[in-house]
Amino acid sequence: MKIDFVSDVVCPWCAIGLNGLQQAVDRLGPEAGPVEWHVHPFELNPQMAPEGEDIGEHLQRKYGATPAQGEATRETIRQRGASVGFEFRMDKRSRIYNTFDAHRLLHWSASQGPGRQLALKKRLLSAYFTKGDNPGARDVLLRCAAEAGLDADGARAVIDSDAGAAEVRALEQRWQQLGIHSVPSIIINDRHLIQGGQPPEVFEQALRQILAEAG
Repeated sequence: MKIDFVSDVVCPWCAIGLNGLQQAVDRLGPEAGPVEWHVHPFELNPQMAPEGEDIGEHLQRKYGATPAQGEATRETIRQRGASVGFEFRMDKRSRIYNTFDAHRLLHWSASQGPGRQLALKKRLLSAYFTKGDNPGARDVLLRCAAEAGLDADGARAVIDSDAGAAEVRALEQRWQQLGIHSVPSIIINDRHLIQGGQPPEVFEQALRQILAEAG
């Protein structure tokens, strides 16, 4: 099974969706066969300045959300995260940040061995949503790379250059041209699209149907 996971590292539903999808794959067990994960870039706020923006101001400007609506949404997200084993610390997350460098590092990590890219993705999501760190900051990127078992010198070389910039831009454009305008978007075996931070049972049902159709 090939899984293409298109997402951003400051997207709460992407964290929920990734954990839910992993649980669904685990439930399938040997029935899933070998699973090949690919993480792809999508920037929710490509024009965001490096210093970021207050999250309350950002949500009101972008979506027109009132403080009360924002609080209700955060509580829903916290509960949904807890249901799939992901901890959202809303008290730690006060700003939203530019994520382009995180996507460059993720792009490089795909060439560093099986499982490294997915491990880095999970570390970046936790850095932002659980610890409240800036996932575009050099020290945070280096720490997440180390936690994911990546080569420190290689990660540093990527972060301190523009390595992967053109490739990430091209990938972002490609997915948008294919009709991906919201995340998470999950493509199974290059054919089947599942969108949103679905519960594990919804992902499991979809994956079983896909496997059945494939014979």
